[in-house]
Amino acid sequence: QAQNSAVTEFILLGCPMVWQWDVLFFIKFLIINVLTVSGNVTIISVTLADHRLHSPMYFFLCNLSFLDNMAATAIFPKMMKVFISLEKTVSVPGCISQCYSYFFGTTEVILLAVMSLDRYVAIYIPLRYSTIMSSHMSFQVGMASWAGGCFSVLSPMTVISWLPFCGPNVIDHFCCDNEPLIKLSSADNHLLELVKLALSTVVLLYSLLFTILSYLYIIIAILHIPSSSGWKKAFSACAFHITVASIFYGSAILMYIVTNKEFSFSLKKAVTLQTAVFTHLLNPFIYSLRSQ
Repeated sequence: QAQNSAVTEFILLGCPMVWQWDVLFFIKFLIINVLTVSGNVTIISVTLADHRLHSPMYFFLCNLSFLDNMAATAIFPKMMKVFISLEKTVSVPGCISQCYSYFFGTTEVILLAVMSLDRYVAIYIPLRYSTIMSSHMSFQVGMASWAGGCFSVLSPMTVISWLPFCGPNVIDHFCCDNEPLIKLSSADNHLLELVKLALSTVVLLYSLLFTILSYLYIIIAILHIPSSSGWKKAFSACAFHITVASIFYGSAILMYIVTNKEFSFSLKKAVTLQTAVFTHLLNPFIYSLRSQ
């Protein structure tokens, strides 16, 4: 693009490789996408159909499954197109729209903290669980998670949508992301980068701290269970929840808080790919098969 002309489309580089590898990655991601969507749809359908599962934990699980599906649907099609098609372009509005969809992932971060709170109440103070985590309270907390995720992404993305793009139009990524978009803009974006970093830090670190504290109290409660089989069963279920939360939070912090001076952008691309592909695939299995 000429330096004085407005950019109308971006080029996604993806990962330069021979076409045989592109086809292999396309098939792999297609299978993962089908498994992710079908697994999450199954969880939602079973939960809605079985009245025994109409509890706060499964209400949050349905929200998590819906968020996984929406995030995968927003990212996978464009990512697979980059691998299989010679046409690796995306319009500026289309790219910005895809960046808006990242609020699904942000909401998921907050929801994981809420789910850890639900498990804390169920295990640490079980006699008051039904009173504290009532249907009304569960709905309010769930909607607060959606509102927090939406606001934290909507504010910087609204500003990004107003930015002028007059220079290079090549995005070194598998999909559209706000960090390379900000760098491609011809405007002074120092303040916007600080706001984005501040919002990411607040959402991620506070959610992580909340999750750590909840599971710390859960582990303390488990260790006081007199039956060895009882605490082993409880710890086994929670261990998988802790694992997926650790992977998700660790990847998100590396992508949105750690600067490129400390980690190369190529590493961030690999982490983004892992988070976008495998985290959404693992969640249905970890949060359903391991939830007795």
